[in-house]
Amino acid sequence: MAESPDTSLEPIGAVTRTKVGREATEPMREDIRLLGTILGDTVREQNGDEVFDLVEKARVESFRVRRSEIDRSELAELFDGIDIHQAIPVIRAFSHFALLANVAEDIHRERRRAVHVAAGEPPQNSTLAATYGKLDAADLQAGTVADALRGALVSPVITAHPTETRRRTVFDTQHRITQLMRLRLRGQDETEDGQSVETELRRQILTLWQTALIRLSRLKIQDEIEVGLRYYPAAFFEVIPKVNAEVREALRARWPGADLLPQPILRPGSWIGGDRDGNPNVTGEVVRLATGSAAYTALGHYFAELTYLEQELSMSVRLVTTTDELVALAETCNEPARLDEPYRRALRVVHARLTATAHDILDRTPAHILDLGLDPYQTPSELLADLDVIDASLRANGSAILADDRLARLREAVNVFGFHLSGLDMRQNSETHEEVIAELLSWAGVHPDYASLSEPERVEVLATELATRRPLVRDDSDLSELARKELDIVFAAARAVRVFGPAAVPNYIISMCQSVSDMLEAAILLKEAGLLDVSGEQPYAPVGIVPLFETIDDLQRGSSILESVLDLPLYRAMVHARGESQEVMLGYSDSNKDGGYLAANWALYRAELDLVESARKTGIRLRLFHGRGGTVGRGGGPSYDAILAQPPGAVNGSLRLTEQGEIIAAKYAEPRIAHRNLETLLAATLESTLLDTEGLGGLAQGAYEVLDDLAARAQRAYAELVHETPGFVEYFKASTPVSEIGSLNIGSRPTSRKPTTSIADLRAIPWVLAWSQSRVMLPGWYGTGTAFEEWIAQGEGRLEVLQDLYVKWPFFATVLSNMAQVLSKSDMGLAARYSELVDDEELRHRVFDKIVAEHDRTIRMHKLITKQDDLLADNPALARSVFNRFPYLEPLNHLQVELLRRFRSGDEEELVQRGILLTMSGLASALRNSG
Repeated sequence: MAESPDTSLEPIGAVTRTKVGREATEPMREDIRLLGTILGDTVREQNGDEVFDLVEKARVESFRVRRSEIDRSELAELFDGIDIHQAIPVIRAFSHFALLANVAEDIHRERRRAVHVAAGEPPQNSTLAATYGKLDAADLQAGTVADALRGALVSPVITAHPTETRRRTVFDTQHRITQLMRLRLRGQDETEDGQSVETELRRQILTLWQTALIRLSRLKIQDEIEVGLRYYPAAFFEVIPKVNAEVREALRARWPGADLLPQPILRPGSWIGGDRDGNPNVTGEVVRLATGSAAYTALGHYFAELTYLEQELSMSVRLVTTTDELVALAETCNEPARLDEPYRRALRVVHARLTATAHDILDRTPAHILDLGLDPYQTPSELLADLDVIDASLRANGSAILADDRLARLREAVNVFGFHLSGLDMRQNSETHEEVIAELLSWAGVHPDYASLSEPERVEVLATELATRRPLVRDDSDLSELARKELDIVFAAARAVRVFGPAAVPNYIISMCQSVSDMLEAAILLKEAGLLDVSGEQPYAPVGIVPLFETIDDLQRGSSILESVLDLPLYRAMVHARGESQEVMLGYSDSNKDGGYLAANWALYRAELDLVESARKTGIRLRLFHGRGGTVGRGGGPSYDAILAQPPGAVNGSLRLTEQGEIIAAKYAEPRIAHRNLETLLAATLESTLLDTEGLGGLAQGAYEVLDDLAARAQRAYAELVHETPGFVEYFKASTPVSEIGSLNIGSRPTSRKPTTSIADLRAIPWVLAWSQSRVMLPGWYGTGTAFEEWIAQGEGRLEVLQDLYVKWPFFATVLSNMAQVLSKSDMGLAARYSELVDDEELRHRVFDKIVAEHDRTIRMHKLITKQDDLLADNPALARSVFNRFPYLEPLNHLQVELLRRFRSGDEEELVQRGILLTMSGLASALRNSG
């Protein structure tokens, strides 16, 4: 499957490759040719010449389509009536090539980065080195920096939205191939044990070919918990402590008297096992498993590191001196063989006390334990204090170089991971809260029909109840299954806080939060479990209540809801107990599905502006939590640009954002890549907090008014198609594989929140995934072209206004850049093939003709505003990807259409269904966004 020869100047949609570009990318093309050749050889050896010839013909014809040498229908005819036993290996071949192309592109990015460094070029934007240079140039005062970074937090949150379509085995094999390609990058032909790199590549690609790409059964939530925790030994344990230390030292060197970042700024979070919004599989037992498994992973890491340290710190009192504190710590261990090795004895005391802690708090015993009958540590700070004693002794006696190695990393790890590893957020939908609280209030005799009350009446009832210490129900209360389940979950969370510390469950998130009562209902549940007490002089609130504003209407009302709840003395007492800090979560997915791309992005920006103003008025410290998915339709796009595009005051030293699905693997699967992506989040957070990144100055209000108008127009255009066009839902279901997505086994939750066919109830992941598969990519652009065209036509000079905003305003530039990424991956020719799955010809034209017209209009408007004919002029990496890989996607799309047609016509052969799922997996991996 070597790549077809190309001419020196070739068009692909709006992407053009020049001779200069080809020279820069030739090493990547060589890698692609090598991997493609090995894959082709493997296909021939394993499946015979007939399959190989069909794959090769499809590949060649796909490139001919790109060069406009043949019509797309001629390639489609190649698969008409194809035998399913031939179709499966063809699908697998192109899917595997997509995985291998990912490897080649990742390696090329590393190659180009090394070239920049070797050339002595200035640090690139999104690196901490570049950020430090900008901070130095800004000449900031220490007090300003200290106040801005008070309580600073950057938290990537691994979520329970597993849109990763690759199986773990496939992922591991791909990782090994990446490691081998890195050897080639360094000019090595052999591995460390003397094996030929090419032979090893052939071995791994053969393993890949003989491994099933998709699961036969749906993931269980227990599997998701395990998968989420694997990123810690894979990368986080090495990288997060290191990055925290680097940032703290760099900032303190610049402002030495400010005691900056006393707590680690980078602290990961998780939703896996705590997010029960629409996922009936989350129970109290699952919460215990999630929090317990996280603690097990943290302590397991500490035990392994302590074992290594005992081997390394072998110093004898005959050769070194020690502090009195170290001697006192070591005295508890009286093992004769180590009497002259105080550091080893001290470490064994630490090891033994941590073992006692593990016996007390874990449900299973980790490896490397040491039982000396000592007392357990009650808190991570006690463990850290003993490690500090060892560190201080080393430094006091000329061994700082030893202290700065493994011991320093362990101390940093304990400081950030504690006994809990990562904070597990709870999340539930406000409708469920209302139902459960109504039942509890009725059972307790507080009110027989809470649901019938007006909003002010609800608030009064709930506030009165929060002011008391009595519980509403007892353990033996006769409750519904739903109410008992919800109580079991919050009681499991309370146990985690008690056993692992308050950081184990930091937040309770309310999905679809639309009122003050929605927030107070969650507070009642926390109070029932002992996680909230605001009735006395010393409020207790270890878990923060976080409203999640998701629809455009809710985003617009979010600040008024926040101000109203802060007017309640009881709620204000809870915020005071949490250091005057209030977190608010903003939902990208549902706002996009609700109102379209531009309207959703602007609603989020406006909501942030309003929330920042509310925080200023009420005197709280606001932290925003961004519910971003991997795709642009769900808030995706380059993280650095997205963070810099936030409005003034919105970051304020803190940033939480969700990471999910294939994006987690792409960002955090190994230390080098994880370091780069975490560095990006920190760099953007520091710049957004300490510098003026909006850049509008006095032009801000006028720019906001322009976007108000544009967003309203875009939302009307989007609604006219999605919500008002007769038959749109039927068109969507017929022209995309949305109905088949539920069989892909990529997660533990259903594809819809409720058993309906409503777009509103459909989860955002299948909504975006379905449009991606059919190459329409509708959630990432529809409505925007109409808005721009209408607004520009309203008066002279309006185009110039938008062109000026594109140059000056990071938010507007990012919106257009992300939209261009989506448009570059869309393909109306392939989308037309999918539209043919709609039997009703009149409906097909009614919807698809609108989509095509808006697609053309949006590209035209993008070119006018940016003054760029190339959609990807600002994203050469994606331009390379689109050019090199997209002809290999063509067969997958055509085969998916063919198999969908057969399946829906009644062909229920198991291989047909599996073929559909394989095409979905292959396209998701190739497009690098599945939801």
